Amino acid sequence: MKINCIIVEDEPLALERVRGYVEKLPYLQLMGTFDNGIDAMVFLRLHPVQLILLDINIGGISGIQLLEAANASCEVVLITAYEEYAIKGYELNVTDYLLKPYTFDRFMQAIDKVLHNLSRQAPAVSSFIFIKTSWRLEKVVLDDILYIEGKRDYRKVYTLHKQIMTLQPFGWFEQELPPAQVCRVHKSYMVAISKIDSIERDGIRIAGITIPVSETYKKDFFALITRG
Repeated sequence: MKINCIIVEDEPLALERVRGYVEKLPYLQLMGTFDNGIDAMVFLRLHPVQLILLDINIGGISGIQLLEAANASCEVVLITAYEEYAIKGYELNVTDYLLKPYTFDRFMQAIDKVLHNLSRQAPAVSSFIFIKTSWRLEKVVLDDILYIEGKRDYRKVYTLHKQIMTLQPFGWFEQELPPAQVCRVHKSYMVAISKIDSIERDGIRIAGITIPVSETYKKDFFALITRG
């Protein structure tokens, strides 16, 4: 699940810190950064997001005023150097409150709360998909998938019980499969995280073969498995 978010922060160094933390997490999708509340409010009216990372002391209007005026129905993590705003933040039902300076571990605690809240709101994820083959739609249980290999115009899906050839592109699989369950690791491969036997320097051992991990996907892949 990708979480669309924005950062509202008027201190350049503080902005780079939180942006760096966001970029470490492949499931956070940064939609924009703003150094004042007015621009952020205009953006939110046109582009609803799931998470706002919000400094309280910003140009134009305060973070608190932004929340009160925007009436955004999303997760909010307040960021400030002043403890006295904590009570007001919780009156506005924010998800968490980060007191500067904060560590990446503390940031992750806040994001874990966001994930927990959003998972309760999200519809149930199906345990299977139907893959179009030459002759029929083939049902595949997600927990049975080992890996998916690209073979020229075809994709070959390896499962515990069968192998399926399909013309469905990798982009289709990336939309249909939960990234925490089956993720892209190479232009020609996707792998089921739970079926990995071991991880070497540039390869994944799964079902008796070694699958390469390319530089394009390495950062997101290792961030995903590090978070477990």
